[in-house]
Amino acid sequence: MLNRNDIARKLRAFDPRLVKDPRVAVRAGMGLLLLANVGAALFAFHPWGGSAEDVLRRLEQLRAQSLAQQAALKRSQALVLKIEKGRKEGDQFLAQYTLSRRISFSAIVGELDRVAMDAGIKPKGYTYTMEPVEGSDTLTTLRISADFESPYPNLTRFMNLLDRSPKFLIIESMQATPQQSGPMLNVSLKMDTFLSEEASAGQ
Repeated sequence: MLNRNDIARKLRAFDPRLVKDPRVAVRAGMGLLLLANVGAALFAFHPWGGSAEDVLRRLEQLRAQSLAQQAALKRSQALVLKIEKGRKEGDQFLAQYTLSRRISFSAIVGELDRVAMDAGIKPKGYTYTMEPVEGSDTLTTLRISADFESPYPNLTRFMNLLDRSPKFLIIESMQATPQQSGPMLNVSLKMDTFLSEEASAGQ
């Protein structure tokens, strides 16, 4: 806080006439000293920007905002980790279950023939078509139509073995109609699997 001597020196620096009349300097100094004391009191009891309660309330709000931002950051970090984990698991799934385009149909036919032989049913023929997977530049759907001839118990065994096949085959539909004579069934299966350009490049 300014004292009388400090105020007098400042006044003399601005107006040399005050040196010749000390009474004017004293009066001016006392006035400035009074103003300084009043200003200090106002700042102490009524801080700029609000009362002490307002300042504390504002600090508490800032603290709450900081905690909320930290919590949001932690949630974002956890979400990023989940996304990375999902992407990694998706890549592993594609690497394990998708087939190379150049060997896809022959690989599926070989697997169907093997399962049919183990189940004791007779393959009658296979056809296939390819369709792009919407939203993907690397995946293609391979749609397979397969015809078999089988008695009912063998067909049940065939379906169980096909379900446990290491090849990723999705059975879309199955139709079985009895032949006019004997216990044999004419069976038509429609199946889907997926081809990957990346798998083709890696094989």
